[in-house]
Amino acid sequence: MNDIIDFHTHHNSASAALIAVDPRQFYPQQGLCYSVGFHPWNEVDNLTAEDFGRLAECALHPQVLAVGETGMDALRGAPLNIQANVFLRHLQVAANVGKPVVIHSVRTAQEILAVRRKSGLVGVPLAVHGMRSNANVAKLWLDAGCYLSFGARFNPAALIATPIDRLLIETDDSGTSIDQVAQLVAGTLGMPTNELIGHVINNVHRLLGC
Repeated sequence: MNDIIDFHTHHNSASAALIAVDPRQFYPQQGLCYSVGFHPWNEVDNLTAEDFGRLAECALHPQVLAVGETGMDALRGAPLNIQANVFLRHLQVAANVGKPVVIHSVRTAQEILAVRRKSGLVGVPLAVHGMRSNANVAKLWLDAGCYLSFGARFNPAALIATPIDRLLIETDDSGTSIDQVAQLVAGTLGMPTNELIGHVINNVHRLLGC
């Protein structure tokens, strides 16, 4: 497997990337890397025991390096208490397989961190994808030991507040290439793009253990 630069994408044939898929649609291609999880927008109030069994099974696959994306969204999806329970199930799966969790969060940072804290699974690493919130929210995540992944759209103050050893980059479902994202992020940080990419690769190795 190549070094991962794009930490989170929904482009199913992306290389040097962590491809996010629903466990019910997990058909791995040789040489690619994945995260598996139930996105909080995808009718998580209708998940069955069989669905969660499929999640646990997929999480064991050697090409699956993380669980998610999962999390909570205050603006869309099932009631937040249901989203919280589904997120907890992902945390438990991740703890069982020793892999990190890719987080989707919209106005729910405190709620997500509270679920992790109450679960006793604070040792499960979290990486917040699509980080667009301000520096105050970034500090909440960072104080909890989380990694932050930035795409083409981000809050410059939040990016600057993120330690270089906790920073990831991504394309998500956009048409922007990971090279373009790297240039945008590196430009904001005032460093050469190649230097940024080197840090990102090291961070991904540390987080994913690959």
